[in-house]
Order: sequence, then C-alpha cells, then structure tokens
Amino acid sequence: MVKMDPRVDAYIEKAQPFARPILKHLRRAVHAGCPSVEETLKWGAPHYDYKGVLCGMAAFTQHCAFGFWKAKLLDGVAPASSEAMGQFGRIRSIDDLPPERKLVALVRQAAKLNDEGVKAPRAKREPKGPLQVPADFAAALNKHRKARAAFEAFSPSHRREYVEWITEAKQQSTRERRITTALEWLTEGKSRHWKYQP
Repeated sequence: MVKMDPRVDAYIEKAQPFARPILKHLRRAVHAGCPSVEETLKWGAPHYDYKGVLCGMAAFTQHCAFGFWKAKLLDGVAPASSEAMGQFGRIRSIDDLPPERKLVALVRQAAKLNDEGVKAPRAKREPKGPLQVPADFAAALNKHRKARAAFEAFSPSHRREYVEWITEAKQQSTRERRITTALEWLTEGKSRHWKYQP
C-alpha cells in the first residue's frame, strides 16, 4: 500500500506553482517504481527511502531537482549535473524529464540495488590543507571572546565549514554579513549547519 507523508504534501503545496505538477509527477513515478518506498523529509526536502536512501527531489524558486542516491550505478542516467542538484539539471517542466516509464524503470533499478545491498561509490577526496582563518574573520573572533571560544572548541571540520562559508562569498557585503551571522551563531554555541541538526 502506498504511504504518503503529509509533510511531503505540505512541501509540494508550498512550492512555486510551476513546480507542483513536476513534484507530483516525480512522486507518482517513485511510488510506481517502488511501491514499498517510504517518504520522508531530509535536508528540508522530500526523500524516498527503501532499504536505504533511494532518491530525492527539491523545489526552488525557478527550477526543481531530482536525483538518485546511487546514480553512478544506474544504466541510462547522466552524471550529476553541474547546473543543479541531481542528474536531470534544472527541471522547469515535466518535459525536462525522461518519459515516465523510463523514470519508473530507473526507480526499479535503484530499488534493486538497495535490495542487493550495493553501496554507493564514494568519491575520492583530496586531503585538505591546513585551515587558514581569514584575517577579517580572525579579527572579528578576537573581539568576541565567547564566539572565539566556541569556534576553537569545534572540531576542525566544523571550523572549516564556517571558514569556507565566509570565504565563498562573492561580494564584500555578503562576506561581512556572514561574519556577523557567524559571530551570533558561535556566541550561541551553534555549528554552521545547526538548522539541520536533530
């Protein structure tokens, strides 16, 4: 029996009008391809689990995204798109997706991988160099003793998340706003991705 999660219904209803039919279409295809799939929300967006993560979808202001967790192992799926999450690029209409029968077949293929216990291939990561805290962020931390203490108490990966978030800002005004926000969150003892933690 198909189990629908009311949180996914709410997510779809809150999406932009163009996105609703796309999300409903994807949802139908996933349930058709794997009737035992479980709907849930992960990282703030609908995901589908069947003996592990199967796939997920998301809606943004001007496009949707859809992707399989083990896409590299599926026949007929392009590599991850560089323009959007998932393997199908920026989805602006149902016409941007493969035909429904192909989507259903891909879901079946992904479910079979999970049935067989096949693990998703891990990307090889280059070791990251030592963490360099930018001068402006270091100066701001030195002025806020509580924020600095929290930052220094975090693991290297948590400190790196803050540093990368700040240094990835393209404009100086954005960088300054991020430093201010980082100081507020650090003063409260929050990690960079505190919103997504249970």
